Amino acid sequence: MSSAQSGRAFWALTAAAVAAILLASCATEPAPPPPPPAPPPVPSVSLAPRVLEAASAYRVYVERAGSISPAFTDASSVAEGVRIGAAYEPRQMLSGAIAYGAVAALQEPAFVTGVRAFATDPVQRRTVAYEIMKSPAYVLGFPGAAEAASLVVQALGDDGRRLLEQGKRVKQAAYDVQRSPWSKADVAGRPERLALAKQLSATPLAGDLAETARLRQAVTGAQPISLVPQSARPPYTQTVVRSLAVAALAALGYADDASLDQLTPILAEPASASCLKMSKLNLYQCLAVSKPHYEDVFCLGQHVLMDTGQCVMKSVGVAPPPPPKPTPVAAAQPVKKPPPRKR
Repeated sequence: MSSAQSGRAFWALTAAAVAAILLASCATEPAPPPPPPAPPPVPSVSLAPRVLEAASAYRVYVERAGSISPAFTDASSVAEGVRIGAAYEPRQMLSGAIAYGAVAALQEPAFVTGVRAFATDPVQRRTVAYEIMKSPAYVLGFPGAAEAASLVVQALGDDGRRLLEQGKRVKQAAYDVQRSPWSKADVAGRPERLALAKQLSATPLAGDLAETARLRQAVTGAQPISLVPQSARPPYTQTVVRSLAVAALAALGYADDASLDQLTPILAEPASASCLKMSKLNLYQCLAVSKPHYEDVFCLGQHVLMDTGQCVMKSVGVAPPPPPKPTPVAAAQPVKKPPPRKR
C-alpha cells in the first residue's frame, strides 16, 4: 500500500471514529424537559346559590312590603297587610341586603376588573382572598371600590326609602280610615294575631325563582342591573364594606359553595341587625296594646314599614329625609273696633 493510500485510510478511520463518538454522545444526552403545564383557568365571577337565595328573599320582601296599599277596605285587608309586613327574619333580612349589595357592586366594571387582575396567579388569588376574609375593609384598596360602594348605597338606600315612604302613607291611613265604622271595631283574636307576627318574624323567607335567576344573570354580566351611583364618600358603613367584600370574593372565585364557611360571617353585621330586631320588638309591643283595626294600621305603618326602611337606609349611611316643616300659622290680627257713631 502506498503512503498516500495509507494516509487516506488513516483519515477515513479517524473521521469514522469521531462520528461514532459524536453519535454516542448525542444518544446519551437527556431529552428536553416537557413544557410547563398551562396555568389553571381563572374562575368565573359567581355567587353561591345560598347567597343568591338570600338576596332574592330580601328583594321579594321589599317588593311585597313596598306594595302594601294604604287603601284598606275592611279588617281582612289590614290583617293581610300586617302578615306581609311582619314576614321577615332580621338576620336573614340583613344577610340578604348585604348579598344584594354585592350584586350591585359587581355592576361596576372598574371594580370587577381591578379585583380580577389578582386572579390570574393562583397563589396571589388565594392570598388576596384570605386578606379579604380576614379584614373585609381590605377591598377598599381596589380600583373602582368607591364607585362600587356608591352603587351599593344607591341600591339599598332606594329600597329603604321605598319602605319608609310607603310606611308614611300607611301610617296616615290609620287616621283616614277612622271614617269607616269597621275600623273602630276591636280586632278579633288579638293574642293569635300577635303570635302569628312573632312566628313570621322567626321564619326565613324563601326567594323567588325568577328573581334568583335575574340576580344570577346580573352577577355574570349577562343581564346587568341598571343603577345610577349615589354620591357616597368614606368612611363607609360595615354593610357597604361587607357588600364590597362579598363582591370581591365572587370576582376571585371564592364565593362558591366550597367557601360558604368563610363567607357566612361576612354576611352578618351586628349593628344593623340590632336595628331590625328593635323594629320587631316595637311591632310586638304595638300589637300587644292595639285593639281597634285602625291601631293595627298604625303599627304596620310605623313599626313595620317606616322603622324597617329607616334601618335599611341607616345600614348604608343614608339619612332619612327631614320631617316636613310645620305650616306657619298667621298671627291673629287684632279686631279693630268701629269708630264711635257721632250723635
